[in-house]
Amino acid sequence: MSTETSVNLDTYLAQFELLQSTREVADAPASIRQLRQEAMTRFSQLGFPTTRLEDWRFTNVERIAKSQFELADEATVSAAQFEALSFSTLSGPRLIFVNGRFAPALSNTDGAIQAGVTVENLGHALTKQSVQLEPHLAQLTPYRDRAFPALNMALWQDGAFVSVPNNTTLNEPIHLLFISTAPSKAAATYPRVLVVLGENSRSTVIEEYVSVNNSPHFTNAVTEIDIGPGSTLDHYKVLSENLAAYHVASSNLRLGRDSTTRSTSVTLGGSLVRNDIGALLRGEGAECTLNGLYLADSDQLVDSHTTIDHAVPHCNSHELYKGVLNGHGRSVFNGKIIVRIDAQKTDAKQTNQALLLSEDAQINTKPELEIFADDVKCTHGATVGQLADDALFYLRARGLDEAQARRVLIHAFANDVLSRISLDSLRAYLEAALLKQLPMTGLEARA
Repeated sequence: MSTETSVNLDTYLAQFELLQSTREVADAPASIRQLRQEAMTRFSQLGFPTTRLEDWRFTNVERIAKSQFELADEATVSAAQFEALSFSTLSGPRLIFVNGRFAPALSNTDGAIQAGVTVENLGHALTKQSVQLEPHLAQLTPYRDRAFPALNMALWQDGAFVSVPNNTTLNEPIHLLFISTAPSKAAATYPRVLVVLGENSRSTVIEEYVSVNNSPHFTNAVTEIDIGPGSTLDHYKVLSENLAAYHVASSNLRLGRDSTTRSTSVTLGGSLVRNDIGALLRGEGAECTLNGLYLADSDQLVDSHTTIDHAVPHCNSHELYKGVLNGHGRSVFNGKIIVRIDAQKTDAKQTNQALLLSEDAQINTKPELEIFADDVKCTHGATVGQLADDALFYLRARGLDEAQARRVLIHAFANDVLSRISLDSLRAYLEAALLKQLPMTGLEARA
């Protein structure tokens, strides 16, 4: 281990010791404090991953490892700033976090109380209903062999807790917004999200990450979603942090019998973005859909690692990931489907498509199938290409110049994912954000 890496590990150890003395950590249940200690020990042993590890072969996190990220200071965001930053037109429950800490003045939980569900910050929930939380918190995301989840478990300060009871339909979406103020010093936040649905329930959760300014910062997020039998969850993750931000996230879903989830990830920002997404189908009749869309320009890197684990028979999964890369933008897609030995009658489909708009753009894609059952239908496909010349010619023959024609084709390519978003207001917001983003990437400049 190099001296520089040792110094950085010492920095995180010092931050951990500082957190241990805070009231929020000291008042937490003993089991949570023990998990924190175990996680810090494991991170100290693991260190940051390197490209020598297969899962990180194409993603070098040396910039994160060498930076002296400090815990972000408390900060405030005005209502006007909030309105300008985010998808803020929703009328349902809303939790807002600024630099990893709950901002009650900007949040709105009245709708959640009226609907009979729990929507509150994790720190408060741990003091009131730890018995309800402990069977789920840190149980879906392994951290003993994964450095970033271990660091999150050790250093998280707050997050969101959503619990929907049995036989409950929540008509309004729940909006979880994480704002980084990105001060001049390098700052880090470690948010957590825990969503638990009882039996025969239905809900929509939007998880959004934004930045106030253009200073560098590091977000290390963990999301855990436990979906009970017969329940349905629509989950959306929107990443619009600035182009100097580092974002590493682990999201894990567990599906019960006859449950359904549709999880969509849209990445429109970040300098280095890594999303690890895992879904465990542990109840017969479960159905999981994972969709993703990302834009990468300049020196951006977007890395998506997905794992769908079919543990029981008669489950379906569908996956569609699309990327638009320009400049020196790079992306990684590693999609794994596991079909266990008893998981007969599995139907799993995976598609990954990338659109390269410059000669310097690059994608590394690796679809994987691990099938241990014999009565299954599993397919995967990966395509990488450029805009079709005949399609460009067709549009230009009808009066569009080359820049306009390119924008139309790029939008159509990306809209294949956005059109699958069932929440109309969110879909319209993301389509507008996509159109706004395209000129910033120089896509219209090739005339």
